[in-house]
Amino acid sequence: MDTQKEVAVFGGGCFWCTEAVFKMLKGVSSVEPGYAGGTVPNPTYERVCTGTTGHAEVIRIEYDPALVKYETLLTIFFATHDPTTLNRQGNDVGTQYRSLILYTTEAQKKAAEAFIAKLNASSEKGNPLVTEVKPLDVFYPAENYHRDYYARNKNKPYCQVVINPKLEKVQKEFADLLTAVSE
Repeated sequence: MDTQKEVAVFGGGCFWCTEAVFKMLKGVSSVEPGYAGGTVPNPTYERVCTGTTGHAEVIRIEYDPALVKYETLLTIFFATHDPTTLNRQGNDVGTQYRSLILYTTEAQKKAAEAFIAKLNASSEKGNPLVTEVKPLDVFYPAENYHRDYYARNKNKPYCQVVINPKLEKVQKEFADLLTAVSE
C-alpha cells in the first residue's frame, strides 16, 4: 500500500543547518533547500542575501505522515532555532533568516498556530515567538551547491561551529525520531 506524502516548508535561519537536521528524521523522504516568502521571481542566493527580495532561506520537506507527524516536525523546528529573534539566527542577520512556517494545508496552519500559542503560553518570562505563519506561495529550489551542504562540507568551520551543535542536540534529545544511520 502506497502512503501519501505531505510537504512542510520551514525557515529557521540558514538552510544548511535546517536541511542537515531534518534529513536525520524517520519518515522524511527528502529535504530541499530553497527560497520562499518573497516577491521577486526566480531569486538567487546572491539576491536573497541582499535582503531586498523578501525571501527567506527555507527547506521543503517531503514526509510520510504515517511515520512522522507534522507536530513532530514542528517540535524539531522550534527546538533547533531561536524563534524569538526577529530576522536573525546567531550571527546570521537579515530577513532571509527569519523564523517562518509556510503551510501547505489548512490543517498545517491550524497546527502551527496552536503550537505557537502553546509555546507562548508555556512561560510568562520567555520572549514571545516572532515566527511568521503564512501560506506557501512559490518555492524556488536553491542552487545545486547548497544541496547536501553539510554532508559535503563537514570539516568546514561553519559546519563544525554552527551545524554540529544542532545535530548533536537533536541526536541527544530526539534519538527515537532519527533514522538508524544519520550523517
